Amino acid sequence: MVHNCSTETIAKTVREYEGVKRKHAIGEMVKALKIDAPHVVAAFGEDAAVIEHNGEALLIAADGIWSKLMDADPYWAGYCSVLVNIHDIAAMGGHPLAMVDVFSISKTTVQEQVVKGMHDASAQFGVPIVGGHLHPDAPYSVIDVSILGSARLDSIIYSSTARTGDSVVAAIDLNGRVHPSCILNWDSVTMKSAAVVRAQIGVMEHIGKRHLVTAGKDISNPGIIGTLGMLLEVSGKGADIDLDRIPKPDLAKNNMSFELWVRMYPGMGFVLTARKADVEELVRLFAEVGMTAREIGTVTDTRELRIHYEGKDTQVFDFVENGIMHLAEEDISCQGR
Repeated sequence: MVHNCSTETIAKTVREYEGVKRKHAIGEMVKALKIDAPHVVAAFGEDAAVIEHNGEALLIAADGIWSKLMDADPYWAGYCSVLVNIHDIAAMGGHPLAMVDVFSISKTTVQEQVVKGMHDASAQFGVPIVGGHLHPDAPYSVIDVSILGSARLDSIIYSSTARTGDSVVAAIDLNGRVHPSCILNWDSVTMKSAAVVRAQIGVMEHIGKRHLVTAGKDISNPGIIGTLGMLLEVSGKGADIDLDRIPKPDLAKNNMSFELWVRMYPGMGFVLTARKADVEELVRLFAEVGMTAREIGTVTDTRELRIHYEGKDTQVFDFVENGIMHLAEEDISCQGR
């Protein structure tokens, strides 16, 4: 049950969530930076850029950690700076290889906690930090990380290749907790063994090699619905989503509302599109690594994301009139489309 939340309330909550609104500036940045390069298979709009190199694919991504998280918990900020980058490579069906960081610090105590979080996540996932740059005298504390991954060119999972009629699948590790330092983070990773989290990352690579999905994205700051919206926007599609089918933990036990859950960053979670015939196998594969996967809706050609619950439906995003990232179709460079 969605616990008495109306579709209008959920739609408004997602649209007005800062994690969604802060993505609006991406389109202008892309217009200012984009150039054509023959070896670039995919770039803007994807979780990682895809670079063809000697017949294989190199995956490159970067993420900065929200300053609010750094203020709330420097250790968790350091941990997440590694986690979100590994997710970006996994979401593409790739294998994460190594990371570099740019660290600006204003306090030694912050430095120690951030570095400890980065080290612990790096060791847990088995992805080394191999260099970077340090600003030891900055007037603020910020951590940014970039990651390199690899994949077979024929097994990459793009964000921009969802197809009309596909099933929408959400896969999340529900065995976790609301993080004590950040109410908008669902921590399902810090308490897990290295074997468990590496298997959860590895299942995406396996899914990519078997071509079981048509598109995919890791669930990030915009939350489940917001992340799906980003995938649909770059795919030039829409979707109808059943709120009651979204995987969720015991909300009452965790003292949270459904409105909060759909805005949360889960420690391990992906939104995918797939042929209906492949959904059962996807559910099985995610269950094997401790994740709950469910079909939550269908991709449409309407270019709007609509949510449904108990016979009522509401538009969340109209990607023609007002998208999330404001990317023009010509700015989305993906040869897989």
